[in-house]
Order: sequence, then structure tokens, then C-alpha cells
Amino acid sequence: MEPRLRRATAALLAAVLLTATACGGADGDGERPLRVLFVGNSLTATNDLAAAVRALAAEAGQRPVETQMVAPGGVSLEEHWRSTGARQALDEGRWDVVVLQQGPSTLPESRAHLRTWTRRWADEARAHGARPALLGAWPEAARPEALQAAIDSHAAAATASDATLLPVAAAWRAALRRDPRLELYGPDGFHPGQLGTTLAALVVYAGLTGADPERVPLEIDGAAAHILHAAAAEALAATG
Repeated sequence: MEPRLRRATAALLAAVLLTATACGGADGDGERPLRVLFVGNSLTATNDLAAAVRALAAEAGQRPVETQMVAPGGVSLEEHWRSTGARQALDEGRWDVVVLQQGPSTLPESRAHLRTWTRRWADEARAHGARPALLGAWPEAARPEALQAAIDSHAAAATASDATLLPVAAAWRAALRRDPRLELYGPDGFHPGQLGTTLAALVVYAGLTGADPERVPLEIDGAAAHILHAAAAEALAATG
């Protein structure tokens, strides 16, 4: 190849590479959707937590979120491992994050179970190139004394599994301390009401993206929004 043609070809290749780099930057972490697989049960499925997280991302106008949810009622992480199709969903998707959710796990045996199966799922998520995260579930409204045990169980399991802790139970405690009348629970006193799902979604979205929870718009009453913002910020700050 003649020197002049060689130089022209090199210049063309350089221009193509520069354009590709610029396009990659535009489609980097700030723009490319964060792909999240939710593996849980009815505490996640009630009011569709995955959809609530997507909606918050859209309202925030920052990084969009894409989700899939495998959350049949009453199942544990062990049952997900064996029979629900969650592992197939993990195999088939290119996920950035896998959010794991079990029950409150406040008893010694359930705490040990949570730790064992969170660790197994966390290892599997990492093997698929995804970051594992553990959603801190809350106990029934009739057992407020169990809230601290639920918080401790999930913190221990997340630490043992090197998973991101999404401290929803801690945020519920912080919110109810500010206003015990907040209707975080639904009619059965265990599954979340719409307000509870909103708070859970705020903790999940901010915990996964690093967004300031107090700056994420919430389409709820101003006083309640202020409490949820403050509660999510308090809970997430405590995990840092």
C-alpha cells in the first residue's frame, strides 16, 4: 500500500474508532438501562415492586431501569433455586443486578436459612456477571418487636454473601418512628400497602443506582413524601 493511501486509511480508522467511543459514552452507565431481575415472593409481587422501581426511574429522569420479576406467593430462596424458574430467568437474561427477597427471617433457623441461600444465589448471580442484592423484608405489623431481628438477619446475610443490602425494613422502622399512623401495611397487616411498596421501591432504586433518595420525585401527598424520603435516606446511610 502506498504511503499516502496508508495514511488515509489510518485516518479513516481513527475517525471510526473515535465515533464508536463517543457512541459508547452516550450509551454508558448514565444512559444504558439497568437490568434488574427480582427473585422474591408475594411481598415483592404485591403492588408490583418491579414496576414501581421502573416508574421511579422514569420520574427521576436519570438511568432507566428494565426489570423481570419471578415472585410466586410463599416461596423461599431455596424453593426458587429448585423449582420456580428463577434460575432459568437468570440464565436467559443479561442482568446487571439480581434482587433477592425472602420473608422476615427473624427466628434462628430462618436466619440461618436466609444466610445459606442468599450466599448460594449471590454466587450464582456473580457467575452470570450480575451484582447480587438482598431486600430487607419486614415482619408483620402485629410483631413490631421483631423488626430489629429482621433488620439484623438481612444485614448478616448480605455481609456473608458480599451482596448489596437494600434496607427496606430499616426504612419502614424509620418511617413509622416519624409517623406511626403511616399505612405502610396492607389490609392483612403483612403485605405492603401502596405506600409501603413506594417506600420499598425508593430504597431499591436509590440503593442500586446511587441516586439521592431525597431527590427522587414521589407521586404522593407532600407530608408522606417527606417522611418516605427521610426514612429511605436514613436507612441507606446506615448501610454505608
